[in-house]
Amino acid sequence: MTFSEFKASINEKNPPKGISSQLEALWYDGKGDWKRAHELADGPSDKLSARVHAYLHRKEGDIWNADYWYRRADEKRPDFSLEKEWKILVDRILKIR
Repeated sequence: MTFSEFKASINEKNPPKGISSQLEALWYDGKGDWKRAHELADGPSDKLSARVHAYLHRKEGDIWNADYWYRRADEKRPDFSLEKEWKILVDRILKIR
């Protein structure tokens, strides 16, 4: 799946089948459903999930909590837009597949 295909899928009712929980979280975030996105990101303890979790808290405006999750992911909070961060995360996860 390409980034363009993933982004277009946000117009669908359901996320694409077979995507990771991290990508599904970003899909729901792309649809404007932060709560569902956070529910998906709040369980796993791996670094990629922590990174998605950090992004979601940054988007929420809870910078202290975001920074905690960035540290868990061994990364620093970026100084660019949330839109760019979302795209970078989606691209990163799609390349893993």
